Amino acid sequence: MTRFIKNLILLAIAVVLVPLSVANRHTVDLALNPFDPQDPRLTIPDIPLFWVIFASLGVGIVVGGLGAWAKQGRWRKEARLKRREADKWHKEADQLREMTGAAQPNANAKGLLAPDKRSAA
Repeated sequence: MTRFIKNLILLAIAVVLVPLSVANRHTVDLALNPFDPQDPRLTIPDIPLFWVIFASLGVGIVVGGLGAWAKQGRWRKEARLKRREADKWHKEADQLREMTGAAQPNANAKGLLAPDKRSAA
């Protein structure tokens, strides 16, 4: 089911991106110097416009993902601490089980112990 939904979302994205790239296939010059756009050292000539659009979207997605990852650092730290604490308690419980198992020599015996021979009357 999740694979179907993933493919459906990818199909919707493709339906939007393919016409966008076909409509914007003319070339542009990308100037990376905002103070002197005519500077040939920082100008990338003849790039299809859809490459610029897709690269901008990709950089935005990466920067947004890094921002979300950094914002969730507190929760990851808390989960790490809780995991360590749970491991400590599990180890202590296992040690207590081993200690109580060693104190009872007939721990593997099945059934109840035999009653005493004395009568209650």
